[in-house]
This record gives sequence, structure tokens and C-alpha cells, in this order.
Amino acid sequence: MDIIYSPTFARGYKKLSKEVALAAEKKEKIFRNNPFDSRLRTHKLHGELKEFWSFSINEDYRVIFEFTSRQIVWFHFVGKHDIYK
Repeated sequence: MDIIYSPTFARGYKKLSKEVALAAEKKEKIFRNNPFDSRLRTHKLHGELKEFWSFSINEDYRVIFEFTSRQIVWFHFVGKHDIYK
């Protein structure tokens, strides 16, 4: 699986604490193996973000992404729960 990081995702990732960034890297490895692994709590979003999915890094931080093909995923946003707004 190829993951493409949007500029918005890259900017958000740079703002993460070292602790959260390390947790995000661990979760990305799990995601690459199985995007629906229960440890990620992957779910489809609704409303204005209905084209996107989300998985949890920890209790507070999320990644919003989209499947663009079977082998390509775009990571669009990373941040606290307020990234949904």
C-alpha cells in the first residue's frame, strides 16, 4: 500500500509532540498491514467529511484519510478531535 501525505497532513505532523509522533508511526505500521485492525478504531466519517475515514493514534489524536484506489491512500489531516470541524 502506498500512502501519500498531503501538505496539510505534513504541516500537522510537524506540530505533533515527539511522543505523539512516535505513536503515529507505530499506528501507521499497523495501518499499512491492515487498515481495519481493531487497534486503530478505523471508521467512516459522516456529514461534510463523508468521503473520508479516520483512525485513532491515541485517545486525543486522529488521522483523517481517504482510499483513492486499492493500493493508494491519502493521509489528509492529523490532529486532535477538533480536526473534524
